[in-house]
Amino acid sequence: MEFVFKSVNKMLEDSIKKNWDRPALSNYQGVTLSYGEVASRIAKLHIAFEQCGLKKGDKVAICSKNQANWGVSFLAAMTYGAIPVPILHEFKPGNIHYLVNHSEAKVLFVDEMVWEGLTAEEMPDLEVIVQINTFKFIYAKHESHFDVRAHLNESFGKKYPENFGPSDVSYYEDTADELAIINYTSGSSGFSKGVMIPYRAICSNILFATDHAGLPLKAGSQVVSMLPAAHMYGFAFEFIFEMTLGMHVHYLTRVPSPKIIMQAMADIKPDIIIAVPLIIEKVYKNKLKPLIDKNRVFMSIPILDKFILGKMRSELIKSFGGNFDEIILGGAAFNPEVEAFFKKMNFPYTVGYGMTECAPIIAYAHWDKAKLYSCGQSAPWMEIRIDSEDPHNISGEVQVKGPNVMLGYYKNEETTAQSFTEDGWFRTGDMGVIDEDGYLFLRGRSKCMILGPSGQNIYPEELEAVVNNVTYVGDSLVIDDHGTITALVYPDYHTAGVDGINPDQLKERLTSSLPEINKELPKYAQIRKMEFLPEDFERTPKKSIKRYLYQRN
Repeated sequence: MEFVFKSVNKMLEDSIKKNWDRPALSNYQGVTLSYGEVASRIAKLHIAFEQCGLKKGDKVAICSKNQANWGVSFLAAMTYGAIPVPILHEFKPGNIHYLVNHSEAKVLFVDEMVWEGLTAEEMPDLEVIVQINTFKFIYAKHESHFDVRAHLNESFGKKYPENFGPSDVSYYEDTADELAIINYTSGSSGFSKGVMIPYRAICSNILFATDHAGLPLKAGSQVVSMLPAAHMYGFAFEFIFEMTLGMHVHYLTRVPSPKIIMQAMADIKPDIIIAVPLIIEKVYKNKLKPLIDKNRVFMSIPILDKFILGKMRSELIKSFGGNFDEIILGGAAFNPEVEAFFKKMNFPYTVGYGMTECAPIIAYAHWDKAKLYSCGQSAPWMEIRIDSEDPHNISGEVQVKGPNVMLGYYKNEETTAQSFTEDGWFRTGDMGVIDEDGYLFLRGRSKCMILGPSGQNIYPEELEAVVNNVTYVGDSLVIDDHGTITALVYPDYHTAGVDGINPDQLKERLTSSLPEINKELPKYAQIRKMEFLPEDFERTPKKSIKRYLYQRN
């Protein structure tokens, strides 16, 4: 099957024209913009860009929490022929200054909370800084730019005197290998790199979701956006694909706590759910595990087991809105115990695999074709190989090739060269095996791998999955502690306190669980000690632990 490129901006143009009166972008419990209203705002921003001297290929940085105007700003930049630079709003002000400057952005869209920590003087290349909620100009290098904003509605009326309609929408036509986005990632293994995403990668991800993922989605289908819009996983599958299909995207706009997420699911009843494993793991730990423990005797009886599992499944589906085809999990490893239980329950979930550098999809299988502990088969037009003498049995680095792969890292030729093999395959840095049916099974990050006493490969994620199943463990991180293995643990102090256990008793209880933990681990991967953190681990916006901050070797 040959990959045939389609212009992403023309797909968006076509969708906007077809779905003019349909709802497009909503702030949950707030404003809703139709496709026509989105197009109108884009048209006004295009006028402002042109009058302020923005050229095709110039960079436009966007740093804001998830909201409808984030989507408008992004689409306005891309459909103009500029290069959007989405920046995670959780970054520290110094990092934002650095990334705006590094990307050579000419325009910055920013929300009020982020702007409080920034100063225009630290970003001298910017022509204009725009308050994203109102599209008012906060700063302009030239006084004439403020005049552009003051007369924008007047300019819009002059350009479209007969009222603005679908026939007025005409967007920049992109080409396959053209740079579309620079996406800065602060992954848990190191510092930010500017990933250069070409239009072919975005197109390939859109066509995968539209035609090959087995999803019964159409114009008018609903999705709740809870992942950071500036992260490729959320961007691709909670925003850009939906916009080309005529779907309705609901932004939570607030920190997506489990309570807010479940309330939104009940209200919106989404047709597809895109999430990180942490959400499902919390549901399992807080809601399902107590029921499993309570009914353990009954669940040992096959007929009752089937009945209880069926009841749990239907209640869980109902709590997520009851209308979704499947929950797609990605962005981090899924706890094996939790995954096995959800598989046993026949719950409609699947685990995919991707990276920012692949915009993001690499592997996927629809839930009814997924294999336990696998993250699916290679996505359409993508090839996967394992750098191992026996790829079915001995794990090696996962290497990929295809239209989804990035152009390289912005202004970083050395790291770009290191990221590709001599024969042109992208090196993911992940370890895994692949079975005879082409299903990929990940074994961990090669950068996180610990070398055992006799040269064994120890993947911390596998050990952490065992530690995290212990009652009152909030989260854990396994590290090589100068030749021995230590588990750094952030205990669930709150739940323990509710149960009448003080912090000292809690630490003693968790330490005493080490022998049981080690029973489940190979001899060469025994955890020698636990250390306890008073506060949660530092995390990326994707909620992965920033591993590099805790390494000791």
